[in-house]
Amino acid sequence: MLSEPTYLPARIVAPKIEAHFTAHQQASKGKNGDNVASPPQLEIIEAVIDVAFWASMRREEGRSPNISLALLQPSQSDKPLLFGEKLRLTPQNLIKLAPAVEQPGIHLGVWPDGDDLCIWGTTHSVPALCFVLEVVEPGLLVVKHRRVGGFGKYVNVAVLQGDQIKVLDENTMGIADCPQLIKSLQAMPLPAYMGESFNILVQLAASMRLHKRGGLVFIVPTGTDRWRDSIVQPVKYPVEPPYTAINDLMMSKASAADKLEWRESLLEAIDLIGGFTAVDGATVITDKYDLLAFGAKAARAANSQPVGEIIMTEPVADGRARRVHPAQSGGSRHLAAAQFVSDQHDAIALVASQDGQFTVFAWSEQVGRVHAHRIDVLLL
Repeated sequence: MLSEPTYLPARIVAPKIEAHFTAHQQASKGKNGDNVASPPQLEIIEAVIDVAFWASMRREEGRSPNISLALLQPSQSDKPLLFGEKLRLTPQNLIKLAPAVEQPGIHLGVWPDGDDLCIWGTTHSVPALCFVLEVVEPGLLVVKHRRVGGFGKYVNVAVLQGDQIKVLDENTMGIADCPQLIKSLQAMPLPAYMGESFNILVQLAASMRLHKRGGLVFIVPTGTDRWRDSIVQPVKYPVEPPYTAINDLMMSKASAADKLEWRESLLEAIDLIGGFTAVDGATVITDKYDLLAFGAKAARAANSQPVGEIIMTEPVADGRARRVHPAQSGGSRHLAAAQFVSDQHDAIALVASQDGQFTVFAWSEQVGRVHAHRIDVLLL
């Protein structure tokens, strides 16, 4: 029988998570032909979050667990690994299994068995809209699901850290007043014959965070050199000719048989650019994702003014915009990004901090200021 959750945020956030999955399951009916998971029930959501939280606070042989739990039956998975005997979903069992399943892409399969929740085995594949709970670090949990008809980074639904709850605002993402940011962060459509959607900038952001060295990317309009007015010349590491692999892949045609290879090539190209962001300085790409330079040093353009107040937002429900000095948004990379966008209104800047923060900077015509949008919760 399911126990009453003792981690209070589990009870608080469960109704919102249930509503999210139910709404998306209803909207997905009859679309894409995907194998779509059934929406999880309220008490199941509460119980899984509760057990995962208490497991995250324990250590086995001096190490905290990194675990991914997926709510699905074995029949909904492709080639699952089944345990000879199911294990009750308890913090102790999660701690003991964690060393075997800490590699990315491996999920512990969880499903009700009578009055209990049980771990039936492991899987690499989950259906679209399957409830996935990832234990990132002690006290930090992320609820997410695989995209319907898409690939790449999972869609995050909620982030819980201790007593803090962040439920993502998937309608406006907190940036309704900044069309440039909406344009940059919305799902980028692939060619129609692929039948999928994919967000290149979110995937690039995830790649930038992966090396944990921090990074700065300037996205500039194709076919113009005006961005050079805000870069120390000469550029230390220019790329000549520009590296165009991402745009080439987006424009190419792939048959059904080649789709997997096409996906892998696209992700590899994004990760390659993400790797160059670890080099000190800014990586410069076009709005068609062509790599122009890396290791570039940003500088205030001639005759421009130092950036003053900026707008800060985060893509969470009930989030409010704040007016702050750019120094309050982060360190030197954040200041450089804010100044670059203030000088180059048609550019976008991405900043990854070593501590895991990730911010997108763009110019908001509506408020006449630089808009800094924290998207950490999208990338966990």
